[in-house]
Amino acid sequence: MFAVMKTGGKQYKVASGDVLRVEKLAAEAGETVQFNEILMVGSTIGSPMVDGAAVQAEVIDQIKGEKVIHFVKRRRKHGSQRTKGHRQQLTLLRVTDILEKGGDKTGVKAAIGAGSVSGAAVAAAVKAAPKKAAAKKAEEKPAAKKAEAPKEEKKAAPKKAAKAEGGDDLKQLSGVGPALEKKLHEAGVTTFAQIAAWTDEDVAAMDEKLSFKGRIEREGWIEQAKKLA
Repeated sequence: MFAVMKTGGKQYKVASGDVLRVEKLAAEAGETVQFNEILMVGSTIGSPMVDGAAVQAEVIDQIKGEKVIHFVKRRRKHGSQRTKGHRQQLTLLRVTDILEKGGDKTGVKAAIGAGSVSGAAVAAAVKAAPKKAAAKKAEEKPAAKKAEAPKEEKKAAPKKAAKAEGGDDLKQLSGVGPALEKKLHEAGVTTFAQIAAWTDEDVAAMDEKLSFKGRIEREGWIEQAKKLA
């Protein structure tokens, strides 16, 4: 009996005992995996898949395909040529069993394409799924705590506003926008008086700390701050 299965975007006609190479799967050598996307088993044709059908296979090894050379050269363009080599990641399998029915009840690990994700990462994601679901349910239960959260945020907001009101509008300096003003506030600079009192050492320290690259002297911030203070 034969079956037509689908994996990695390709279709394969297989029979028990066949050895074939498929797109890399998240499985290790010696493991048994099961393909559940079966298009045809014997004389039974799926629509599009055959319900309950499956193909089980043993992973022999993880291999690489033959090197493919891709050469591109454009006419009338000097230096526009490129050679690129590629070896496709593949999994070597031996088909062990073809099931016409009951494939969804075997409990055998489903064949999952690895791509750029390792088999260990896939297994960890499967194990973590129930924990995430339980965490979401736990978050939904304490509705009272969620109601209290906005009150705390409202209390914190006036404090931030008070800090901003206590300083000067540093955007009046040449070349200072909202982003640069935010950097200065984070560095503890909020008034023109502070900038007007900067020494050469202070200017060098701020240049290095905030990566101004000589902007303070170039834009004349100290002289502007003295007039605005």
